[in-house]
Amino acid sequence: MNLHGKVAVITGASGGIGSATARRLADAGCHVVVGYNSRAAEAEKVVADLSGSGHRAARMPMEDTAALREVAAMVEREYGRCDVLVNSAGFTRMIPHADLEALTDELIDAIFVANVRGPFATIRAFVPLMKRSDDAVIVNISSGAAITGGGSNIAYGGSKAAIDAMTKSLARVLGPNIRVVAVSPGAVDTGFVPGRTSEMVERAAQRTPLKRMVQADEVAQTVMAAVTLMTATTGSILLVEGGSLL
Repeated sequence: MNLHGKVAVITGASGGIGSATARRLADAGCHVVVGYNSRAAEAEKVVADLSGSGHRAARMPMEDTAALREVAAMVEREYGRCDVLVNSAGFTRMIPHADLEALTDELIDAIFVANVRGPFATIRAFVPLMKRSDDAVIVNISSGAAITGGGSNIAYGGSKAAIDAMTKSLARVLGPNIRVVAVSPGAVDTGFVPGRTSEMVERAAQRTPLKRMVQADEVAQTVMAAVTLMTATTGSILLVEGGSLL
């Protein structure tokens, strides 16, 4: 799939995986909309550092469906197309799995709004525009926690399991115009999980067959493979976790 002149929208693109994906897509010739929630300055820096032209930042809060629809309308108005949508936005907190009381109703709701309802609302807003593309792709960033039941807390793993199920359902109903895949990393050394240190990620990496941390750009490369090379793949969960599930 040739991405030159095509349009990609990335939620959570001010973060580690999102920004790495934005760089990869821009290098391939895409015009990139860098979605963010509260980190406007970081998003603008990502835009400034992208190769090529036609990039911009856009606030895309996962809890605000109306705002997501407004961004979809802006993309249609300014670009006239959307060929790639990457749902990289997410939210979590470190809560020991055994501490059931610490996983409050409010935190569970916030996690599921950001990690499940928000991505679905984003997809729902962009699908009418994406159906006009000759080969559109949606990539949902999931997690190995969806499979193991591990991760930063119990609700987080549950939210990513929901993303995996949603990916399969959407792949079934959006084909043949739109392919839908999930990219499922293990622990990546970014600032995504408050309170998780690089040392904690490194210790987890040493328990995997590859015995090294997964880098954000390796996740971005998997996104690129899903978009450009795996043109007969839809509904699949692509693991990027160093073999940790073994």
